[in-house]
Amino acid sequence: MIRACMGRRMGAGMKTLSEAEWNIMESLWEESPKVGSRIVADMAQRVGWSRSTTLTMLKRMTEKEMIAWVDNGQMRAYVPLIEREEAVKKETENFLKRVYHGSISMLVSGFVERQRLSSEELAQLREILDRAEEEKYE
Repeated sequence: MIRACMGRRMGAGMKTLSEAEWNIMESLWEESPKVGSRIVADMAQRVGWSRSTTLTMLKRMTEKEMIAWVDNGQMRAYVPLIEREEAVKKETENFLKRVYHGSISMLVSGFVERQRLSSEELAQLREILDRAEEEKYE
């Protein structure tokens, strides 16, 4: 039996994940379903959380329909209801809007000016831009 709505997505109306929620989601994206005791151990190792902190987060995230639990008759196993790619996309969009007023060119310019990029990294950027230009004209 699965407890929670399986159709939830990180659409336009959904807020980004908090840092604490990211910790739980990363654990579940790495392996799912995962029993609560394994998540507790994972969070203790990653961020030093107590058992009660982790269980509270699991409860809250289930209520928010970010995760669901599956009852296998012995213990609860948790699964993510949000795909990692969608969460990353939403986080990136929010960061871009908040910090660079939605301007990708400001982001890239600011990054290039502050970092020493290797020849390989510059080649990768050129390749990405070339691909984007080709797709634009297809």
